[in-house]
Amino acid sequence: MAAGAAELFNGERAVVLLFVSRVLFSVPVSLLYEALALFLLVAGGLLVEISAESSTAPHRFKTRPGASSGILLGTATLPAAMLSRLIQLSRVLPENDVTSEEVEGLSMQYWIASASCFGVLIFFCLAFQYSTKNIGSFQLRSSEALKYGLLQTVLYVAVCSLSLTTKSDSGSLILIKLLWLICHALATVVLIQHILLTFPLCASLGEALLVSSGLVLYFSDMLAHTLTKTFMFITSWTLNFVGYGTRSEIATVIQGVMLGLFLLPAFYKIVLRGWFHLKNWRKPEVSIANGEAHSAVESSIIFYASLSVMLTILIPIWMVLTFVFTDPLKRLALCLYWICVICASVLRFYNISKHSKIERILLRKYYHLVAVLMFLPALLFQPTFLDLAFGLAFAVFLVLEMIRVWKIWPLGDIVHQFMNAFTDHRDSEILIVSHFSLLLGCALPKWMSSGLNDRPLAPFAGILSLGIGDTMASVVGHKYGVLRWSKTGKKTIEGTAAGITSVLAACSILLPLLASTGYVLSQHWLSLLMAVTVSGLLEAYTAQLDNAFIPLVFYSLLCL
Repeated sequence: MAAGAAELFNGERAVVLLFVSRVLFSVPVSLLYEALALFLLVAGGLLVEISAESSTAPHRFKTRPGASSGILLGTATLPAAMLSRLIQLSRVLPENDVTSEEVEGLSMQYWIASASCFGVLIFFCLAFQYSTKNIGSFQLRSSEALKYGLLQTVLYVAVCSLSLTTKSDSGSLILIKLLWLICHALATVVLIQHILLTFPLCASLGEALLVSSGLVLYFSDMLAHTLTKTFMFITSWTLNFVGYGTRSEIATVIQGVMLGLFLLPAFYKIVLRGWFHLKNWRKPEVSIANGEAHSAVESSIIFYASLSVMLTILIPIWMVLTFVFTDPLKRLALCLYWICVICASVLRFYNISKHSKIERILLRKYYHLVAVLMFLPALLFQPTFLDLAFGLAFAVFLVLEMIRVWKIWPLGDIVHQFMNAFTDHRDSEILIVSHFSLLLGCALPKWMSSGLNDRPLAPFAGILSLGIGDTMASVVGHKYGVLRWSKTGKKTIEGTAAGITSVLAACSILLPLLASTGYVLSQHWLSLLMAVTVSGLLEAYTAQLDNAFIPLVFYSLLCL
């Protein structure tokens, strides 16, 4: 029995349950329904993960080799982060002027994230229902899993309905909100299937769940903003319906950039097909996928033209320039500093990768240090401008990845050779995701901390956990690590201890700097120690893409 329990609750699951327990322990009475929903969601995620990893029947999704399913971690991370932010707002609500729209909007975003993950869990449960396998003395049967799943679904819908009832006056509005959540759940199910089938061997189930639920939440927020601004005569109804809250102009610009770039592949293919049919209207159709209908130069010209059209239509360039020149001396100087750091690091590290015997894992961590050099000064002195810079940097990464994947002339091969020099086992031949995850890992805590924030370290969660903690853990563990956390893993106790210690040391230096710039310090050291320790243990045990999960977990714990 003990051996079976040990196999069921491995290191990653134990850390995730510890993380969720810490969040639930901090929930006030006003968020009781949200806490119950998170508990049911995590319980369902644990059940589905056990079912998936104990399944002997193959499924149609080809996940990343060497990684566990990660369903529990992928299920808990985003809803727990949203709930932590709600806890933070509820804590400062009596002391500060927080509008009801902001609280209601964030609450609706929590339910969207939670319902999206729960919908994917139902989909996974149905996909794995025919499998049976013994784990020690524990036997998970599909019929039992379905019974538990049905019970959890009923309870989850009941809790969600009760929560919406307390925040809505009319029964019709509650029904509309429930349908709104169901639409998000269905959209997430469709999107995760598209991601796993379009990019095989690129992500685990948990990673795909985090990406799909995050994209649905992000563009749902954009849709809410669009509805509110477009139909001004029904603004109050729209706010109650979609849960739209306040936002900055920078967020609007970034969402416009993201929308344009995510629509670019479809727009590019449509234009390419149109050009092909126009050029060969008298000839039989030739497969575009095989590159027989057009030359590389023609397709490249069409790509750059499509990119220009999307950026011109969806991104008002003057808004970006106006924002930069609002404080020209500091912001132009910061841009110049970034350009110098990027050029120096790219040239230096690329030459090292070609002519040095430094192992790739250490070489990759140098870019984590570059992220600290670039983002830490900006976060201290120009935090608002950094929001825009993060969005534009992510847009550049998306464009470069499209150029690399589609081999767009003349940059495709050059970009591929450079990016391939810094890949690891988590990158595939189809997608290179390490640079995306590092950038988003630093950016998401900053974006999520916009507005009222009584935890000054929360925006630094990504920079501290990845730029300092993960780097020190890898370097020390690789060079001096002896005691391993598990027989099959490579992470060492020495590396984890170095990562935790380095983050605490960085916080002890950063907190006085923040105090000198006017921040009111309210972070308790015991809570900070708990946050750093849990995120360090997650880095040690998880087989998922740590750049994506650790910053969100660390941010969630810092908000408490």
